[in-house]
Amino acid sequence: MTNELLIILSFVLVYGSVVLFYRFFGKTGLIAMNVLVTILANVEVLLLVNAFGIEMTLGNILFASTFLMTDVLSENHSKKDANKAVIISSACSVLFVLISQMWLLYTPSENDWASGAFATIFSATPRVVCVSLIVYLVSQLTDVWLYHKWWDWCKKRFGDARSGLWIRNNGSTLISQMFNTLLYTFLAFYGTYSLDVLWSIFFSSYAIYFVTSLLDTPVVYLCRNIHEKQKAVEEA
Repeated sequence: MTNELLIILSFVLVYGSVVLFYRFFGKTGLIAMNVLVTILANVEVLLLVNAFGIEMTLGNILFASTFLMTDVLSENHSKKDANKAVIISSACSVLFVLISQMWLLYTPSENDWASGAFATIFSATPRVVCVSLIVYLVSQLTDVWLYHKWWDWCKKRFGDARSGLWIRNNGSTLISQMFNTLLYTFLAFYGTYSLDVLWSIFFSSYAIYFVTSLLDTPVVYLCRNIHEKQKAVEEA
């Protein structure tokens, strides 16, 4: 199976899961999934692959889905709920770093076969996750703030609170993800890769974010429809 096909399948799986988690578990499900994908992305980002003719790190789709989830929470619930998801995911990332580093302190049994692989992977995790935590907080809180600024503009422009969803969704995500990609690439991988590779990672990562941002708009609309139908049933 090619890298390109795997990336496409990953997109379908992750974004489809966002819809399913929201459909069956509501905003609690989105907060739980936001925690999961944030931790997974911090591990997956260590993998460097070639796909679509460019060199890129993985984890981009997982990171992109966190912006989707905070946008859904902002649209259907509140700014407070979106920021709460960001704070909880950040706290869980800190806990993940602490626990994963404790794994490396154990003295392995003579029959152990996994400690070497754990050391290789998780010895690199603290820097990546610490950088990710800072960048995640800055970019996600910026995304939530921008979302509601665009929403205020949409209300004035269209005269109601429902119109212009695609504007606030893309307007907030594309800007905040540019900050996220630039800061994360150079803070997490400076000294690990050459400058040429870093710029390649930045442009390839943002290209994926740009595409996924445009593709997540129908998902936000779908989640809003799910929320409105469930709210109508509850009120009935």
